[in-house]
Amino acid sequence: MKNLRLFSFGRFMAMAGKEFVQMRRDRLTFAMMIGIPLIQLILFGYAINSDPRKLPLAILSGDNTRYSRAIVAGMQASTYFKVDRFINSRAEANRLLELGDTQFVLTIPELFGQKIERGERPVLLLEADATDPMATGNAVNSMREIVNRALARELKGSLEYLVPAESAVDLRIHADYNPEAVSQYNIVPGLMGVILTLTLSMITSLAITRETERGTMENLLTTPVRPLEVMLGKIMPYVMVGYIQIMLIMVASIFLFHIPINGNPFIIFTYSAIFIAANLTVGVTISTIARNQLQAVQMSIFFFLPSLLLSGFMFPFRGMPEWAQTMGSVLPLTHYLRLVRGVLLKGTGWEESLYHLWPIALFWLVMIIIGLKRYRQTLD
Repeated sequence: MKNLRLFSFGRFMAMAGKEFVQMRRDRLTFAMMIGIPLIQLILFGYAINSDPRKLPLAILSGDNTRYSRAIVAGMQASTYFKVDRFINSRAEANRLLELGDTQFVLTIPELFGQKIERGERPVLLLEADATDPMATGNAVNSMREIVNRALARELKGSLEYLVPAESAVDLRIHADYNPEAVSQYNIVPGLMGVILTLTLSMITSLAITRETERGTMENLLTTPVRPLEVMLGKIMPYVMVGYIQIMLIMVASIFLFHIPINGNPFIIFTYSAIFIAANLTVGVTISTIARNQLQAVQMSIFFFLPSLLLSGFMFPFRGMPEWAQTMGSVLPLTHYLRLVRGVLLKGTGWEESLYHLWPIALFWLVMIIIGLKRYRQTLD
């Protein structure tokens, strides 16, 4: 008893050495221990920006005087805006905002320059996609200063008397889809995709890995079941779990957070099948790689973490650098967030929502191919 109470440095080093050997053998777990903090460091250090710059701006101009050209040049030189297209109609402007292809639309009316020279204050309209208030707030606040500075450079010399005390134009800003900048309108619909991504990929990978550890998956070797049939059969029960989660979140969104429903909710219920299947297939693929449940959890987090940070849920998508936006565009959560927010806040229809659905379907197809290949290797 006396010896048991004494601390032995030799026994301590033996146990520590045993754990180091075990860690070295489990290379996947060791890689996750190093990889997850490294990904967090890179993403938070380089990709995340709560004050986005160079936001896409479309110009709808009915004037071609030096004053309108000065405003366009001022927008191009700004750090907050990037003029990426000139459009010709109001319908095109509405469609760009609805699909999320642009963040702002600036409308310069006809006779804009003539009204300035007559001493009038012509109306200048800036429409912002305000579904994410964090993405547009600072840019909108800088708009008036950019316009005034651009026109001040033109109203010099004999025209200097036209410079009014306040502003040469009547700048009107319309915050479309979320005019009161309610953060819940952006966060709560996004939570639907975040919860589905985390739970579905993890529970599927855990369930199948658990069967592998118990040896029940080996019984499939004696049956004529094909790999595709196994994969689809495994994910089918969890599709219902996903739909139960969607219904619960929708009910909570309406009655607890008073989220508006401007579109058809059946679009979300119908198109969510592809998103649910994509995340479940990720879980199946993870289960073919993981050797135990701990590895399955670690790999699920490894998939979930970039989805959470690069999808535009926590931080403005367009505030990230190009390489981070490219990575985020591969992830299904990015497009599902736009689909759900589009239906609920913008009232997008069936056809417009397909614009966000096909990248999710493509991701699902790729994961099916990878999962089938990995499953065949497992059987072999």
